Order: sequence, then C-alpha cells, then structure tokens
Amino acid sequence: MTKLISGVLYTDKNLLQQAKTLMIQNYGEIDFESDAFIFDVSDYYHQEMGSQIYRIFWSFEKLINPKDIAQIKIEYNEIEDSLAINGNRKVNLDAGYLDYDKIVLASAKYNWQKIYLDYGIYADLTLRYEKGNYLPFPWSFPDFKEGHYNLTLLKIRDIYKLQRKNIN
Repeated sequence: MTKLISGVLYTDKNLLQQAKTLMIQNYGEIDFESDAFIFDVSDYYHQEMGSQIYRIFWSFEKLINPKDIAQIKIEYNEIEDSLAINGNRKVNLDAGYLDYDKIVLASAKYNWQKIYLDYGIYADLTLRYEKGNYLPFPWSFPDFKEGHYNLTLLKIRDIYKLQRKNIN
C-alpha cells in the first residue's frame, strides 16, 4: 500500500477550498497540508491559470493500492473540470503516491520514461529516496528537480512510515 498525495497548483483560494472539500469526500481525510509555495519555474500554466500560481501538497490518511492511481487521476481531472471557469482551470490536481523509495506522479502525457497504466494514464517516476533525501531524475519537473518540496515530502514520508509501522 502507498500514500496518496496531491500536488495542487492554484490561483483561486475559493476554488482551492472547493477542491479540498471534493477531495475529502472522494478520498477521505487529509492528514497533511503543506504551506503554499510560489510556482514560478515555468510559465506553462500562465495562459490558462494566470500568473500568480501557487503549489501546495495534500496527503491522505487512507493508503491506496498503487494500481489505483490511473483511475484516481481520471477522477482528479473530473474535479478540475467541475471547477473550471469558462473552460480554464484555476486548480490543477496532480495525482501521485509515495512509498518508502519513490514518488510517482500520474500523467496523461506520454514520454519515453513513463509507464502506461490504464485509461490513457502513465506512471511518471518523479523522485527517488536515497540517504535521507529525495533525488530527481533527469526528466523530473524543474520544481521537483530543484528540491523545493523535499522537506514537505519527507514529512509526508514520515507519516507514511508511521502508518505502515502501525499496520504491521
């Protein structure tokens, strides 16, 4: 079992709160919410979302089977669409999971390093855990590559480790 995480890009705090409510309804209680990080490593989302973009992370109390991440990504996309304004997303929900050794994000975009799962969704190995820290791959997203989120992701990993310990 793995820990469901959400990397959330947003420009509208009210829509973020609505997304959070829907996420809790669908996936259970959030056991960790990060501080907001300014997302300024790319202008990829500016046309759709605007230029003041922030990222937060949520992790969920309930552990998931990693095979379920493809279906969960489809559901995340549906939540994004339900909150869009005039067809533009103001909340972008990245589905992923972590285990002891890695962080995997679900993606609808093909690339050579991604593994096809189901429903048009790929597993994108994003970070690996080694010697107390998360390390990127050459293909990792720039904000993950720069280590902006490592302390946050390590906190979530600690919660996961405690959960797994209590299960066994």
